[in-house]
This record gives sequence, C-alpha cells and structure tokens, in this order.
Amino acid sequence: MAVVRYREALNQALREEMQRDESVFLMGEDIGVFNGAFKVTQGLLEEFGEKRVRDTPISENTIVGMGVGAAMTGLRPVVELMTINFSLLAMDQIVNHMATIHYMFGGQVKVPMVVRMPQGAGHQLGPTHSHCLEAIYLHVPGMLLAVPSTPADAKGLLKSAIRDDNPVMLIEHEYLYGRRGDIPDDDEDFLVDFGQAAIRREGEDVTLVGISRMASTAEKAAEVLAEEHEVEAEVIDPRTLRPLDLDTILDSVRKTNRCVIVEEGWPHGGVGANLAALIQEQAFDYLDAPIGRVTGADLPMPYSKPLEQIAYPHEPQVVQAVLALFRDL
Repeated sequence: MAVVRYREALNQALREEMQRDESVFLMGEDIGVFNGAFKVTQGLLEEFGEKRVRDTPISENTIVGMGVGAAMTGLRPVVELMTINFSLLAMDQIVNHMATIHYMFGGQVKVPMVVRMPQGAGHQLGPTHSHCLEAIYLHVPGMLLAVPSTPADAKGLLKSAIRDDNPVMLIEHEYLYGRRGDIPDDDEDFLVDFGQAAIRREGEDVTLVGISRMASTAEKAAEVLAEEHEVEAEVIDPRTLRPLDLDTILDSVRKTNRCVIVEEGWPHGGVGANLAALIQEQAFDYLDAPIGRVTGADLPMPYSKPLEQIAYPHEPQVVQAVLALFRDL
C-alpha cells in the first residue's frame, strides 16, 4: 500500500486511464499550463501534450457542450469545472443534453464522459465557491453521481467513471484534496464499483450516514460517542448517490434501530431528506426514534472564517443529534 493525498490519487487515476485508453482526454480551465486550480492535473500536459490536455476558455456551458459532442463521437472526455457553483452555468448542457441524449436517440448514441468538480466549505472562498450542491444533480436521471471521501475512493471511482459508458458527475471536496490515505500501489486496475457503500465503522446502537467529507466527520463523532457516551455508532459512506446502495443503509438501520444522516448541503430538498424518506418508507417498523438529520446552515456560505465554521457541521452537532434520539425514548 502507498500513502497518497486525495489530489494525487485523482492524478494517478487520470494518468493511468489516459495511458490505457487513447480516447481519454481532459478539458478545463487552467488544467494544462497551471496544472489545475487544485493541482489535480499536475504534470499531465507535459506527458500527454496539448491534444489530450486542453486548456479552455472561461465558459462552462461551452466546455461541457464540447465534452458532450466529443463523447457522442466516440471519445471519453474528462471535463474539469473549477467549482460546482460554476457548473450552474452549464446546467443546460448537463441536464438537457449530457443526461438525456442516450434516451432521446433511443440508445443509439452513448455519452461516456466525466464531469469533475470540487465543492464545499473550509477555505474562506465565499458563497460562489463553497456550496455543496450534490442534491441538485441527485435529482437528475440519466447520469451517475459519485461523492468520494477518501483517496482510495477518489482514485477507484474516477477510474470506474472514465470506463463507464454513462455520463458521470464526480464531485470532490475542496477540503479533502490534502487528505492522506492508503491506496494499492501494485494494481493499476484498482477500481471502486458504483452502487457499493462502505461501512467505515461497525456499531450496534445507531447508524450514521455521512455524505462526502461528512463521512469523515461522522467517523470522528462516532469515536466521541463511544469514548464519552458508550454509544456504538455504525458509520456508512454511500460513496455514490446514483446508483445508491440503499440495501447497506437499510440493513444497518434494521440492526441499530436509529439513524442520523450528516451532510454539508442545505437542509431543504437535500440528500439527507431523500435518504430519510427512503428509510422511513422501507424500514419504518425497525425505527425506535425519528430519523435525525444534520446539515449545513440554511444560508449562503459566509466569507468570515468564524461564521463559515459554524455554517457547516462538525462532530459536536452530530453527537448532539445522536444523543437526542436516545432522549426521545
């Protein structure tokens, strides 16, 4: 095993897939000469040249549209958008074209492309760079959606996404780019399957479901619960939201009889709201308490560091939400 950073794991995935398949190429703002805003594409321009690592104008709608056209003709573009907030400028291409062309053409045309983009708070980048918007894309059928929280999952899911014939949204977290983790260093075919959740910690008393970076926050909260409150939490990281491994979540809830869902996004219409509805529908008889949700604050992300820190969840909020389930008995 090798210990690498999240950004390095993504870089490895891109390099290995570009070496394996000449139809894979990259497009995005500042991904070539500048090596990407978060240095994920570092060194790839020198290795593969301008034909396969393409710096683009500042026009998200155009970048994604070019990717759709390229994918329709048999290439496998990986499009990088500088933040998920900027993807809103490409909503027409993503929702009306990338996700629907396979269906509109009766399955005769595939759109095998990946859109990579970071999201999330913690770096004082203000509201136009820091929101978590995975719930918007969860709403859209016709494409896959991944939210890796570890370097291994970042690499394995990106490699799987590039090889998939469906369009894929791979949402990374800005705060995770420097996170270190183990990755197999002797397996260039290391893949992580879509639709397979990871059980990060086993427990008997409550199920914690953490989305993206919040999977790590849930793990830390579980340690506090065990050490200070003798509550053993099971932590589940869905890893992909489309397809969703609902069976693993339901099996855990049927075992623990309680559930708290943790996400950084807004509370209304969020990923947690969707999961809570699914759990309520399919595991109601096993619940001993209402499903808890911990979310980001219902407001634009503040620039001020102290305000930013209280605008997204940390371990104490998760611990409080879990203990509230036991007080409700």
